[in-house]
Amino acid sequence: MDRDELLKYSQTVCDGLRDDDDGLRREVLAHAGNRWSLGVVHTLGVYGRLRHAEIGRRMHGVTQRMLTRTLRQLEREGLVLRHDFDEIPPRVEYELSDTGMELLVRMVPLWTWIVENADLFREARQNFDRQHPDANS
Repeated sequence: MDRDELLKYSQTVCDGLRDDDDGLRREVLAHAGNRWSLGVVHTLGVYGRLRHAEIGRRMHGVTQRMLTRTLRQLEREGLVLRHDFDEIPPRVEYELSDTGMELLVRMVPLWTWIVENADLFREARQNFDRQHPDANS
């Protein structure tokens, strides 16, 4: 795909987001693309079906509340499946749905691109911060 075709395709996708009357696409993009959601998707993709506490142990810095909230959002969007075993004590496990796995597969190239360009991002930030010392205060 050449540059003009890519830009035309990009515009078509953006128009679809803009024309979405109920905001579904934007909401899914916001939920599925945030820091904790991507961490949950990655964790479940790598480790498979896990309990809440196991997910939390593998995700550094996430609070129990934020993890619960994130799992609920991902379940609502159809990216995560919740398995509630009718047992005492209660046991619940989570795993990626097929759609969640597809999201993971599509995110890998973006993560790879970020890792490959991390030094460029750092350099750009340093240059910006030198030129605009009051911008981050």
